[in-house]
Amino acid sequence: MKSTLLVFSVLFIALISCSESRKSLFDGETLAGWEGDRENTWRVEDGMIVGGSLEKTVPNNEFLVTDRNYENFILTLKIKLTGTEGFINSGVQFHSKRLSNPAYEMEGYQADWGNGYWASLYDESRRNVTLIAPDSAQVLSWININDWNDYKVHAENGRIQLFINGHQTVDYTEPDQTIPQSGLIGLQIHGGGKAQVAFKDIFIEELPQKE
Repeated sequence: MKSTLLVFSVLFIALISCSESRKSLFDGETLAGWEGDRENTWRVEDGMIVGGSLEKTVPNNEFLVTDRNYENFILTLKIKLTGTEGFINSGVQFHSKRLSNPAYEMEGYQADWGNGYWASLYDESRRNVTLIAPDSAQVLSWININDWNDYKVHAENGRIQLFINGHQTVDYTEPDQTIPQSGLIGLQIHGGGKAQVAFKDIFIEELPQKE
């Protein structure tokens, strides 16, 4: 009996510790803690962060960006991308920074999202290449096109793992020691299409830094 109580006590403490370290990045009502174009691109609707438009073409990439940097973390969120014409694409920037020319662009890793890029890892405005991508046929059996998907980004000490709806799509270790392993997190709507993206249930668990 005592051993059973001890096990439950340990599990309870672990659950409490986990809940304390896992924090919401979106309060469901405002864009507090985020920076971006709130006049034309980003807004809150029905407990979601929404970017872009289905009525007119998004002119260029736009990012809604956290007000602080993150290094090692597990980020989870739900994403829904819809569009009617043009390039329909979105993603989640991380270990990134804002650029000054053009000011709306970001540089860094992107957990990509869209046709041909589903749950792949792209290097935005730096190497400008897909660093690693899942099997194109396999990933289509895992995702919900035009509907909600659970996306997870696990970035820790230079290793990046992406998961979509519980399936791992990327396991990448950065070979270039000059590439920053900390930075801002940004939600993207890609330019060039009549596209709209929605995000909700955005949580982050910060992990210990490498000693």
